[in-house]
Amino acid sequence: MNDTLSIIQNVFAECGIPQYADGEKGEKFAILFEELIAFNSITNVTAITECEDVALRHFADSLTAVDKIPVGASVIDVGCGGGFPTLPLAIVRPDLAITALDSTAKKLVFVESMAKKLSLDVKTLAARAEEIPECRESFDVATSRAVARMNLLTELCLPLVKVGGLFVAMKGASGREELAEAENGIVKLGGKVTDVDAFTLQSAGERVIITVEKISQTPPAYPRPWGKIKKKPL
Repeated sequence: MNDTLSIIQNVFAECGIPQYADGEKGEKFAILFEELIAFNSITNVTAITECEDVALRHFADSLTAVDKIPVGASVIDVGCGGGFPTLPLAIVRPDLAITALDSTAKKLVFVESMAKKLSLDVKTLAARAEEIPECRESFDVATSRAVARMNLLTELCLPLVKVGGLFVAMKGASGREELAEAENGIVKLGGKVTDVDAFTLQSAGERVIITVEKISQTPPAYPRPWGKIKKKPL
């Protein structure tokens, strides 16, 4: 445990976020790593298993959007997979109420178990983002990381956000290119791009955090079924 914590602390320090690996937060990240590796040996949720790589590419990467989310927000993490960015965000931002959404229920088993073990304010929902009308325009913020290109992702996420809320897309080096593809769809779905934050995350490479404000209601016709979204992006 001490070796794990030391590695995580070193990675976070290199990324300029040492405060998120101090004290109880650091201990929770160490537990999260060890539980992730144990669970992954039974059910595959990640191909990244070395502690330093997990600390950088899952933990620190998940925290690149931490300052984009308003205090006390209700958040839906679309396509959370094994819990990223859900779990790291919940560890460092206990003021957030996070719903972890994924269509693969077996991955949510891990997310739910860690939420309980670490006393995190996280709920899980096994469903597709375009098939939960009961959640329409009910969250302050939607986040998503490594799920789909921006022109597809926008139609999955913006309908879930309240007017006045935010969609925070966590992208890699192709982020600006993807945004250009998605601009028409963002407007059509009631959004407006308010911030594009590009930077390098150590050896993990370029990251682009795109923030879209929901300025008007999404038309009732959206989101469409996934097949139509994928075949003909807005």
